[in-house]
Amino acid sequence: MIHPHDDDGRAGIEASLVSRLLAEQFPRLAHLPVRPVPVDGHDNRTYRLGDELVVRLPTADGYVAAVGKEHHWLPVLAPRLPVPIPQLVGLGVPSAAFPRPWSIRRWLPGDTADPVRLATSTAFAGQVAGFLTALWRIDATGGPAAGAHSFHRGASPGHYDDETRAALARRAGEVDTARATGVWQAALDAAYLGPPVWFHGDIAHGNLLAAGERLTAVIDFGTSGVGDPACDLVIAWTLFTGAARAVFRAAVNQPDDAWARARGWALWKALVSTTPQAPGGDPVDRRVIDALLGDV
Repeated sequence: MIHPHDDDGRAGIEASLVSRLLAEQFPRLAHLPVRPVPVDGHDNRTYRLGDELVVRLPTADGYVAAVGKEHHWLPVLAPRLPVPIPQLVGLGVPSAAFPRPWSIRRWLPGDTADPVRLATSTAFAGQVAGFLTALWRIDATGGPAAGAHSFHRGASPGHYDDETRAALARRAGEVDTARATGVWQAALDAAYLGPPVWFHGDIAHGNLLAAGERLTAVIDFGTSGVGDPACDLVIAWTLFTGAARAVFRAAVNQPDDAWARARGWALWKALVSTTPQAPGGDPVDRRVIDALLGDV
């Protein structure tokens, strides 16, 4: 059943396709209403299925590896984490209707973390830090080593060296490129020498669910894997400010070299996610760049 307020689809994915896939592969669920979620991501298209489930479909082939990875590893991680993470209910297979694997999951209650209201919340910062430190402690034996499936999160940010330097060259006059280049070079110089640990890879406000100032769930492990956890520290600049940033930094208890690499990851993402300052430019990512350059 398609919800009457369906959207216009993306990457060929819309509610009618979800209903068709359910009829083909999960007929016992095909009677449930399908409707878009209020806040959707880029890598996957997500639809509510009734009141207790969601259907998640990758929007491009580059995101396919995450489907099987999450289906295998999330049940391993979940019992060892302090808040819920997605619970897999079913795994759809490629078909004539849709050429990629897809998944059915339990609906997790909570609102997407408000980046304005929670930016200064020391309580929320401490809970996010607690989630990360619990994740990093989980036995990483046999886990998926950082690589293409994680978009190289968990590896050296040097994978994006050419892209970052090109972005800096384009933004000469818009940002302090000399200082930004110093931040980037420091990230490349601070090699990770520790043991590989689990990382989430995309700890951002859109992947954190909250009720008030309480962290209720963490979603979207598509870029997760095993390697260097520095990529999980970028939220120190992309969300938290002031005392909240200080609480987060103290609670995760990471060495200076990890913070150097984290600054590199945050700088890369901010540079490639913004357009030169103009009407319609993204002020959030510019705020991140300013915070990074002011925090060295």
